[in-house]
Amino acid sequence: MTRTLISGGLVVTAAEELEAEVLVEDGRVAALALRGSEPARTWADSGAETIDATGHYVIPGGVDGHTHMEMPFGGTYSADTFETGTRAAAWGGTTTIVDFAIQRPGESVRSGVDAWMAKADGNCAIDYAFHAILSDVNESSLKEMDVLVDEGITSFKLFMAYPGVFYSDDGQILRAMQRGAANGALTMMHAENGIAIDVLVEQALAEGRTDPRYHGEVRKALLESEATHRAIQLARVAGAPLYVVHVSATEAVEELARARDKGLNVFGETCPQYLFLSTDNLAEPDFEGAKYVCSTPLRPKEHQAHLWKALRTNDLSVVSTDHCPFCFVGQKDMGAGDFSKIPNGMPGVENRMDLLHQAVVEGHISRRRWIELACATPARMFGMYPKKGTVAPGADADLVIYDPNAEQTISADTHHMNVDYSAYEGKRVTGRARTVLSRGRVIVDRGSYLGSAGDGRYVPRSTCQYLV
Repeated sequence: MTRTLISGGLVVTAAEELEAEVLVEDGRVAALALRGSEPARTWADSGAETIDATGHYVIPGGVDGHTHMEMPFGGTYSADTFETGTRAAAWGGTTTIVDFAIQRPGESVRSGVDAWMAKADGNCAIDYAFHAILSDVNESSLKEMDVLVDEGITSFKLFMAYPGVFYSDDGQILRAMQRGAANGALTMMHAENGIAIDVLVEQALAEGRTDPRYHGEVRKALLESEATHRAIQLARVAGAPLYVVHVSATEAVEELARARDKGLNVFGETCPQYLFLSTDNLAEPDFEGAKYVCSTPLRPKEHQAHLWKALRTNDLSVVSTDHCPFCFVGQKDMGAGDFSKIPNGMPGVENRMDLLHQAVVEGHISRRRWIELACATPARMFGMYPKKGTVAPGADADLVIYDPNAEQTISADTHHMNVDYSAYEGKRVTGRARTVLSRGRVIVDRGSYLGSAGDGRYVPRSTCQYLV
């Protein structure tokens, strides 16, 4: 039996903050004891390896429920492999990701799952799970959903955007939602009116509006809110739960809030880029704005206050990254002279925990809400709690010794993501993961990486744990 004692820290979970010692045995949290209590004194004398967390928080490892490693898009692939992306996640205090296995049109859902399993197998530094993207909704793929839910892939993403690539029409979406209502699957939705957006893209290019800033102008907030409204109504008809990904606009948040006020099983996710960046970045000169092209797009700064409020009121329940990095040189520049050819996606898996802690420092959210948004709720939403997302007896010992006073400047010069720029270049933040444990094993410590490819395990998931 391997035993580790984490001593001297402030344990912060979504539910409480405790001056407590944490005992880890064989990769799991064995027990917690208040500092100075009899059990804590006994553990200190037991010969367990001790990690000193004095002056630090002891928090659950982050759970990033939305990443895209090695994702094909626009004639290229996202720059992070499962090896580089999960290593970068570990550096940033994230210990579990949920990536997306893509069904190609004309192929089975299973073939997509098998392909992504093969990409990840033996390469991940941290634990991982999968959603499945449904690109071809038909009777065969609907039957496959039932089998995959039983096997632990319990959420399926559909797109109202990207006609000719991932797009599903309302009838296909309704059929998939009806299946989810029957088998317990959670429908994840990219909610943008892709048919209308394609018209606006065509018109913009014809008028010579080709710069990256027009990516944001044509993907209008009203077309996000319209699609969000439509997705909610389809989910109501189907009696199915709905999770709307990467919510960026005030108007879309208002649709979610109305649905949640009705007591519906409707949930929203946003991402750090919508909280900290804006259309000002898309408008940066000399094609620099291409670095910030993602979908849904960045919005004007005034949307940020509405997103922060929604995170406090739980109209937005999760902050994930939608990590899908493309290098500025050799990938983003594919769209020079035509913004529609810029690969959509941004890096961020390494920065999420620190950016959200900065939100604590700035008073946007509380410490416990930080952990709720970044760890506990995504673990519950995607059927991994309490194995993941908390510090409690029986949980996997995915733990972060977090220094709340460490100051750092985010930069591509020091990050570990396999991409040649940082979306947050030069941003000063307070807080940093000092020591990161994955199932009880130290994989990052005081600026040294101690993990290796293959340390991570695949995590089969149960169904969403939030449904009423």
